[in-house]
Amino acid sequence: MEILLYTILRALVVGIVISAPMGPVGVLCIQRTLNRGRLAGFYTGVGAAVSDLCYSLITCFGLTLIEGTLNENQDVIKLVGSLVLVAFGIYLFRKKPMPGINNEDRANTTPHSEILTGFLFTASNPLIIFLIIGVFARLNFLDTGMTWYHYLAGFIFIIAGALLWWWCITWGVNKLRAHFNLRSMWLINRITGSIILIFAIVGIFTSVNSMFL
Repeated sequence: MEILLYTILRALVVGIVISAPMGPVGVLCIQRTLNRGRLAGFYTGVGAAVSDLCYSLITCFGLTLIEGTLNENQDVIKLVGSLVLVAFGIYLFRKKPMPGINNEDRANTTPHSEILTGFLFTASNPLIIFLIIGVFARLNFLDTGMTWYHYLAGFIFIIAGALLWWWCITWGVNKLRAHFNLRSMWLINRITGSIILIFAIVGIFTSVNSMFL
């Protein structure tokens, strides 16, 4: 039970962290929220969350193929994952969101098309796998004590964490629509980048401590 609860908490963090960067899909989600309402933006986030889940499954499958190496070098892998997150945190901290995405014809949009475009926008950036690998390694997500139902719960809560993020973002944008602009997205990137950096630096110190002390 303790492993299951720990898996759920880690999965929620994974889902939120991999969804948080304000890249093209974030701009699209916010634009749709401002132009068409909160549900349109949230459906876009749903598509992005499904894409993140697919990449998480691919990452998990790839990492389980080298499970023996993972088990023997957990501290080293956690250190490498933390270093990846440091690089990503710095990149995100300095990144400026795209100035905009072309407006779409509202008459031709449906929840299905909004979900599909959110999925495609996220799926078109396979570099997200490196972020997922870093988060998995930092959180030791592929723990040796996990069984199939732990993994099932983990992936359910990865998408739950991603959906929670998009629900909060669309809620915030909808409430602050008069004040939300490109600078707001830039600020989200800076805050997210800072959190990832702190998270990664703690991982580096704990990994080094386990390896040498």
